[in-house]
This record gives sequence, C-alpha cells and structure tokens, in this order.
Amino acid sequence: MPELIAPDIRVHASCIAAMEEFRAEGRGAPGEISSIGLAIREYGDWWQDPAVFAEFVARVQTLTPDPIALCTTLWYVDGDTYLGRLAIRHELTPPWGDFIGHIGYDVRPTARRRGHATAMLRAALPVAYGLGLDPVLVTCDVPNVASRKVIEACGGRFADQMDGKLRYWVPTGCEPGIK
Repeated sequence: MPELIAPDIRVHASCIAAMEEFRAEGRGAPGEISSIGLAIREYGDWWQDPAVFAEFVARVQTLTPDPIALCTTLWYVDGDTYLGRLAIRHELTPPWGDFIGHIGYDVRPTARRRGHATAMLRAALPVAYGLGLDPVLVTCDVPNVASRKVIEACGGRFADQMDGKLRYWVPTGCEPGIK
C-alpha cells in the first residue's frame, strides 16, 4: 500500500527511473526552479552511482532549503517503487511563497491518474499541522484541472488567482467539533 516516507536509498532504481520520466517531459531545464528540476540538474548525470544517490538522499532527508524556503521532503512509495514526492515549506517566504504555497507535489508520469496525488496531499496535511501550519496554501497552474481537483478533494477553499496560479487554503487540523 502506498505511503509517505522520508527519502530512502531502498528506492534507488525506481527513483532514478522516475527522474528520467520527469526529464523526458522537460523537467530539469535551465531556469526551472522546482525541487525535481534542481535535483535533476545537480545530480541527474551522476546518481546512478549508489554513493551519489545516497548523498542526494541524505541531503533531502534533512530540513533542506528548496529554492524558496526551508522544507520537509517526503517521498510517496509503494514498497520499493517510487511514485512521487512532496515538499512541505515551513513558511511562505516572499516574494515566491505566496505564488507556490506551502505544499508542492509531483507524481511520476507513469503513475498519474490513479489517485496518488490526492492520497499524498491528504497524508501530508497532518504532517503540516504538526509543523504548526493550519491552514496551508496550495497552488496550481490555472490550466491544471487535475491538480485543482486534488486540492479541492482535500478540502481546499479557493482564495484567488495570481499570475497564472489558482490559490487555495487547505485546512490541516480537525474541523471545529471533531476530535
């Protein structure tokens, strides 16, 4: 059964295959600031080597600065199969924080449209709550209907649209009266 875990070297082969899928769809291009894009540019030519992959895993296991803010990185796996990753940014750091939000997620291309993104975001909400975040800002590109549906399925309440992004506030704690 899929679960969110701390990054782990046991998914080495599957993670590398997933990163190649992301690279094939254009991730890692110069100028891209996503966590996956940066990782592909920094490690992509070397992480076949288990020692390099272990270094990468050690780096993302800690509270690491993504391009925007300190974040907790979690991987979504099913056994030894890497399905995706999720980053929980601990604060909305100007000027980008209000644009990209607290939580960002990616599902590998061959695992999309199976409910993984919804399950990932849902599982991350208690983690965000434990970090003192309630609610969290989650954004998606205006044309990304699939991501919009994920956010709404997890309780996202539409806030506004800014620079091509839809912005939603998603509660992470219990609703009033529910324990």
